[in-house]
Amino acid sequence: MQIPMEQEASHADRAVDPGSFKLLLSCPSGLSPSQVSVLFSDAYDRIPHPDVNLENTIAETWEQRNQKSKSLYNGKKFRYGGYMLQRGSGSDHEPHVCLHLGLTDYRTFVGTNLSHLWERFLVSSEDDSILCQHTASPLGNGAIVEVIDKKILVLQRSNNVGEFPGHFVFPGGHPEPHEVGIASHQHNKELTESTIGKVSHEMFDSMVREVVEEIGVPASSLSIPAFIGVSRRELNVRPAAFFYIKCSLNSKEVQQFYSGAQDGYESTQLYAVTMVDLENMASKMPGCHRGGLALYKLMVDHNLKNT
Repeated sequence: MQIPMEQEASHADRAVDPGSFKLLLSCPSGLSPSQVSVLFSDAYDRIPHPDVNLENTIAETWEQRNQKSKSLYNGKKFRYGGYMLQRGSGSDHEPHVCLHLGLTDYRTFVGTNLSHLWERFLVSSEDDSILCQHTASPLGNGAIVEVIDKKILVLQRSNNVGEFPGHFVFPGGHPEPHEVGIASHQHNKELTESTIGKVSHEMFDSMVREVVEEIGVPASSLSIPAFIGVSRRELNVRPAAFFYIKCSLNSKEVQQFYSGAQDGYESTQLYAVTMVDLENMASKMPGCHRGGLALYKLMVDHNLKNT
């Protein structure tokens, strides 16, 4: 059964605890692509902050970052705006999740979520969509990849990356609007129904892409991802969708593929670990990935109860 969750990982101040997280949605049975759809609308776009001076810091922050790194690229991203959980109407009562997505971009992400002023963009509310209505909140993704010898793949991030250098993470990135031909909402109004349907498939396709690029394994070795929920780290309210994927290779074979990974520069090491190892690594994971681990554990518990 799918259970919406508002679970705090800790009550520590979000400004000082990068490991704290919140589970926004848990789907412990794991949902297939047919059980996940997307409502893509400008209704889920970011709302500009009424404080004009604060709003102007977005451009200032971007300019400062650009001066430090000329390689920054302001690409479009899907913005997380919540979800709707439904029970199926068929005889099997198959559950269904509809993710609510808008559009944002990397520039606004840097200027809101990643700004040192990020807490000022928040609205005091128990409703997550209201709390984060002024932040870019692009939807990231992460994969719990289990190889054939029952170990989970974890990457150690490079010291050269912008967010959480040296930390342990699951492979992941972002679903990309450009992959399904979306550049703006105006363009979206002219899209065919089949193209709009591709947005929900991009949630799953992008996850496979990220695993292939970051770990180097062939896509043919990976199962269809199962959606297990959405986690958000408390530090700068960054959301991420998590998926469970089985890999038909063993740990040693995966390590051999990793040496030739396309995006290998983002990480320095690949580990194939047990659940006990994962628990020990959790203290050096960003909050959203610790939330991904919590979602995986809920899936494992669910499967044990149903076997």
